[in-house]
Amino acid sequence: MQPTIAQDVKAQSTVPLITPAKLLRELPVPMNVEKTVAAGREQIRSVLNGADSRFMVVVGPCSIHDEEAALEYAEKLLRCSRQLADRLLVVMRVYFEKPRTTTGWKGLIYDPHLDQSFDIEAGLRRARSLLLSLADMGIHAGTEFLDPIVPQYLADLVSWATIGARTTESQTHRQMASSLNMPVGFKNGTDGNVQVAIDAAVSARSPHGFLGLDAEGRTAIVRSSGNPDGHLVLRGGNHKPNYDQAAIAQAQIQLRDAGVNPQLLVDCSHGNSNKEHQNQSSALFEVVTQRMKGNKNIVGCMLESNLNPGNQHLNGDASGLKYGVSITDACIGWDETEELLTWIHRNAS
Repeated sequence: MQPTIAQDVKAQSTVPLITPAKLLRELPVPMNVEKTVAAGREQIRSVLNGADSRFMVVVGPCSIHDEEAALEYAEKLLRCSRQLADRLLVVMRVYFEKPRTTTGWKGLIYDPHLDQSFDIEAGLRRARSLLLSLADMGIHAGTEFLDPIVPQYLADLVSWATIGARTTESQTHRQMASSLNMPVGFKNGTDGNVQVAIDAAVSARSPHGFLGLDAEGRTAIVRSSGNPDGHLVLRGGNHKPNYDQAAIAQAQIQLRDAGVNPQLLVDCSHGNSNKEHQNQSSALFEVVTQRMKGNKNIVGCMLESNLNPGNQHLNGDASGLKYGVSITDACIGWDETEELLTWIHRNAS
């Protein structure tokens, strides 16, 4: 279709993208991988409904930009999590999409070469390949779904998903979540509003009809049956944390009033750490202490962690990046991560 004075004025180009079905044929799911993903989903559901008393920890890099480093991290995490599996259910944070307040690197899917070339097809292929490798190892992966098209390419390899603070109020994302086959955590809004996330969980558990894509990449009407495994993730907001006892108690009152299960997770980063990675441990200690004192509806937490602590800026030259250091939010390093996981194991029963 040729551009007119009223159409496609700002769109510089439109490039056909590989269909979900073709990518899934190129990178199929072996039986052992399928079993790992399904087992992860079922264990997470059991934690959320109270049938499994273990504490769930979603831990890993703020974002994935280097698959080699991600696999090295996963190997360390797998060894540690197997030693702690009697009390902890560990899910690796594997984030490929990064919502930006204004501008910035949007994640491996959108800019896999770290040079603003936006080779999205390569990004999807690399993301799917990494998820396959992680599940083959035995890792349960968790990710945020930002663009509603992406689940068609990756969702069969994800055990736990989140809808982020910037999109939890979006009808499009609530509809998408209603059709996902894994438990979905809804984060409170960036301003700290918890009710919007609770409303999202209520909406997502209902059936929906909405516009989407089928496996062949065609625009389609999608009808969902609803996702009963939506839950709240507290992440603080507006430089004010919400992991203290009063804030969690209030959130659980709101959950019950809405007819939503009171089980929740606490994100120890973002607003709950004032975006200072050194503060994640303080939030974690407080949250686990509340669980120790009897609030078993605190069923898990999230930590941003990488091989090495801190972060670095992406300045257009990926060759100068330090190995195993985040290029988005600052993370704690592996040594501290292992210490915290061991501490949780001792105390979060």
